[in-house]
Amino acid sequence: MTARRLDDQARLDALARTGLGPVPDPVFDRFTAMVRTVLKVPVALVSLVDASRQVFPGACGLAEPWMGERQTPLSHSFCQHVVTSAEPLVITDARRDPRVESNLAITDLGVVGYAGMPLTDADGMVLGSLCAIDAEPREWTPDELSLLADLAAACSDSLRLRVATRSANRREHAAEARERVAGAAFERSQLLLRASVALAGTTTVADVVDAVRALLAGSLDPDYLGVSLIESGQVSLQSGPFLPPRVADRWRRYPRTAGTPSALAAVTGVPVLLPDLAAVAAQTPDALATFDEMGWQSGVSVPLPGAAGAMGALTMTWKQPHTVDAVELAVLAALAGYVAQAIQRADYLYSREQVATLLQQAMLSELPDASPFGIAARYEPAVRGEHVGGDWYDAVRLGPDQLALVVGDVTGHDMAAATRMGQLRSMLRAYIVDRHEPPSALLRRLDNAAQILGDPTPVTAILAYVQAEADGYRLQWSNAGHPAPALLLPDGTVSPLAGRDMLLGVGQRTTRTNHSHPLPPGSTVLLFTDGLVETRTDLIDDRKSKLYAVLGGLASAPLPDLLDEVYTRMAGADHEDDVALLALRTPTP
Repeated sequence: MTARRLDDQARLDALARTGLGPVPDPVFDRFTAMVRTVLKVPVALVSLVDASRQVFPGACGLAEPWMGERQTPLSHSFCQHVVTSAEPLVITDARRDPRVESNLAITDLGVVGYAGMPLTDADGMVLGSLCAIDAEPREWTPDELSLLADLAAACSDSLRLRVATRSANRREHAAEARERVAGAAFERSQLLLRASVALAGTTTVADVVDAVRALLAGSLDPDYLGVSLIESGQVSLQSGPFLPPRVADRWRRYPRTAGTPSALAAVTGVPVLLPDLAAVAAQTPDALATFDEMGWQSGVSVPLPGAAGAMGALTMTWKQPHTVDAVELAVLAALAGYVAQAIQRADYLYSREQVATLLQQAMLSELPDASPFGIAARYEPAVRGEHVGGDWYDAVRLGPDQLALVVGDVTGHDMAAATRMGQLRSMLRAYIVDRHEPPSALLRRLDNAAQILGDPTPVTAILAYVQAEADGYRLQWSNAGHPAPALLLPDGTVSPLAGRDMLLGVGQRTTRTNHSHPLPPGSTVLLFTDGLVETRTDLIDDRKSKLYAVLGGLASAPLPDLLDEVYTRMAGADHEDDVALLALRTPTP
């Protein structure tokens, strides 16, 4: 991007070529509507800035009279700073920001929180900004700014397409030709708008391929759309399911030096245009046999831009000769940029999910040898979020016939919750091993330590000791705001182990109590987190009754099978919260 003065003539000429002014434009109004909806702000603007004013061809949520006038003087312009710096402008509270604290937009338009991204033409000239405005102070998150930047890139592409279309229109002499070009450009701009939205929701490379195929159906309407990536010096085909198996197997992975459209575009970083079979034979001879086999007559392959050069290629083929014109090529280049961003985001999400999974596995203890007791555990993250969370279970062997059992739940199911959970779990583990005190005393120590260390995150937890006594076994526990454990007797009778105190993290030096209950031989204790029994739609008492009914038929089931059955019938594959389960069974004579 190129920073210029507001009155720079080259920049003013570039603005004039857009043909945009203080008049609503449906394309740019849609951009602002998308920004307002996705970022949940009251106002969004497409602002173009000249030497004396800013105009809003796109606006959503702006108050009158500004909405009707679609322009303001520079005394009311934050966007001018985006133009002169050629950089995003992010403001939490304009009233306290020295760059804009005297700007009249604060009082006249109610601008307090502001985030603006540059809008550029094909030469990198900054013409204005796509901005999100809040009437209150706003801490903009990295995800919000990334999404706004993606939408600004799409908006810039629409500006460029508009300029290209206007230039084409000026070169056309016949009215019918002008209408055709304008209609095609409008449709392509709508394609890019749809692409920016559709690709924003993808999380895997397969999702990206499916989204692009759906977008191009009925538009460029290729017979085949392929995505290939460069991996370890080779071309890896990502769209094999849309080819016959024999063809997909042939091109699943091959050297980047091969003469194919995808390899050539990815290696050179330049679009490969194949208007007919003669061009295929001349430029990409290794692909000619496949073109003949599939009945393709033409194709195009555009590079997918990456940080260190092309990361792959987006390829289309048709069953008739097809010449890609300049407007189509611009659209395909922009689309390839969106596809590349979506693939990079999918790779990031996959890597993050893998790291999160490994983190959760590392934080959850391996169960000790608990003989003579039986013991089993299971953890399942929420289906939404980062596949990692704040639920945990733990078991510590304290002697030949004594175990400590823990189940807890830190609010949230993300990396922050998992990190907090790891800290609490480690502290409680140390207390259990080092302090031979009742469960209530250890939970009180944990609560005090957490609050002294400055993290008041609400936490529920239950700590229980099971130990042998003269005539069997006994469970002693203290419960900090956690769901009551369930006791399953050998005859199928199920009852809650009641008694609960305040959860951790909400009060100083909270009084905590101990409870105890005998455990007959062959009885089972199930500790669980609230994700097992709480939903947004069902009454909690109904869910607990269902749990007890499920448990009643599992008195003799092996503990791993019992946990599988409880999880499947109570939570299933679409549960909204993390679920941790820990079961212990006393030995039979």
